[in-house]
Amino acid sequence: MKGDVIVVEPYHRQAAKIIVQELIADIRAKERRTIITVAGESGSGKSETAQAIRNELEALQIKARIIGQDDYFVLPPRTNDARRRKDPDWLGPQVEVKMDLLEQHISDTMQGKDELIKPLIDYKKNTITEEHMSLVGIKVIIVEGTYTSLLNRVDKRIFINRTWMDSFEHRKKRNRGEEVGDPFIEGILAKEHQIIKEHKRLADIIITKDYEVVINLNEN
Repeated sequence: MKGDVIVVEPYHRQAAKIIVQELIADIRAKERRTIITVAGESGSGKSETAQAIRNELEALQIKARIIGQDDYFVLPPRTNDARRRKDPDWLGPQVEVKMDLLEQHISDTMQGKDELIKPLIDYKKNTITEEHMSLVGIKVIIVEGTYTSLLNRVDKRIFINRTWMDSFEHRKKRNRGEEVGDPFIEGILAKEHQIIKEHKRLADIIITKDYEVVINLNEN
């Protein structure tokens, strides 16, 4: 999403280093692109972790691209917020997000397409336009967003196990208008928590509340 604030901290970089060390052999062995998702609640550090993973990969001469689920919302941010306030059922991946389009774009990347024409949301302008994303030479696609654990054609799923309450200070740093502390928004995040907490069981890699990395949890 254009205009979003990403603050990569040392703990994001440390988690990314561990994750990349775990995945690097499989990434190099695959002839096709590797698809990684980073999911979790609002403010849990999805965007920052995705960026840190990309930085780690590119330090190893592996080119990566990040696709943000936020660009696939049906409505731009302020319009979506207004719709939520009018319609209590306007919440979740089935109604708010073009998950089918995101799934198709992931499939396209796996099939070796050299370009995606994807939506691009401008947070400040509250608009949705199009973006031409080059995939030439790209080896890894990192898809980050609240509901990305639900995507099907994925190699590794990462889940950040921090609730919206755990991430209060981090959300303040991102400075999305007057959202943080707004009783309505906090209520929405509490409802999202009930949806997203079940996605932890889908993960191959868990990042704990304290940003420790637990590998292959669902194989134990």
